[in-house]
Amino acid sequence: MNIIESNFPSLTNFQLLQLGSLNKLYDNWNNKINVISRKDILELNIRHVLHSLSIAKVIDFKSKSKILDVGTGGGFPGIPLAIMFPEVSFHLTDSIGKKIKVVQAIIDELGLRNVKAEKIRSEAVDQKYDFIVSRAVTNMTDFVKIIDDKISKKNNNSYKNGIFCLKGGDLSLELEGFKSSKIFNINNYFDHPFFETKKIVYMPIPYKGKGTQ
Repeated sequence: MNIIESNFPSLTNFQLLQLGSLNKLYDNWNNKINVISRKDILELNIRHVLHSLSIAKVIDFKSKSKILDVGTGGGFPGIPLAIMFPEVSFHLTDSIGKKIKVVQAIIDELGLRNVKAEKIRSEAVDQKYDFIVSRAVTNMTDFVKIIDDKISKKNNNSYKNGIFCLKGGDLSLELEGFKSSKIFNINNYFDHPFFETKKIVYMPIPYKGKGTQ
C-alpha cells in the first residue's frame, strides 16, 4: 500500500483502508470465481489498483459527475476510482455475469454507495454520462461506435466530457483518425517497470475520428 499512499497523499485513512482491503477481497473471491489471473492477483496493487488510479492523476472528477465503466471485468478501473471519488457516481457494466457477481460482492463488502454494477452489454446502456472509462481491449474506432451516444454534452469538469481509456503499446495507427485525442504516459506519474508502456488516452467529444459522426 505504500506506493499508493505515497502517490496519493490526500487519501483519507478510510479510503486507504478500503483500498487496502482489495487484496484480501479479490484473493478470496478469485478462489471461488476466477476473474483475475494469478500473477495479477499477486501484484494487484500495481497492475490493477494503481493502474486504475492513474486516471486520477489526469482528472479530478467533480462532485456529482457520472462515470460509466465499460467492460469493467473484475471492477477496474471503476472500483478504485469510486473509492478515490466518493461524491461521484459510477456505473460498472460487463456482459459476463460471473464478473459482475464478484464486482457486486466487493462493492457490498466495501460499503460503496456511489457504485452500481450491472450485467449488460454496453450497447444496451441508455443513460448519459460525463465520462466513459475503460481498460479497453477493443480498438478505439469500434469502442467509439459502442459508446458514442452515451456521453452528455453538458460539461462540468476541467476536461470536456469524453473518454478516458487505459491502453498500452504504440497507439499511433489506432488513433490517427482521432485528431482530438491526447495521450498521457503513465510512467510520468509512477516509477515502476509495469507502467513503461502504459498510457491513458483522453478523447473529448466530438472525436473527429474514423467511424464517428
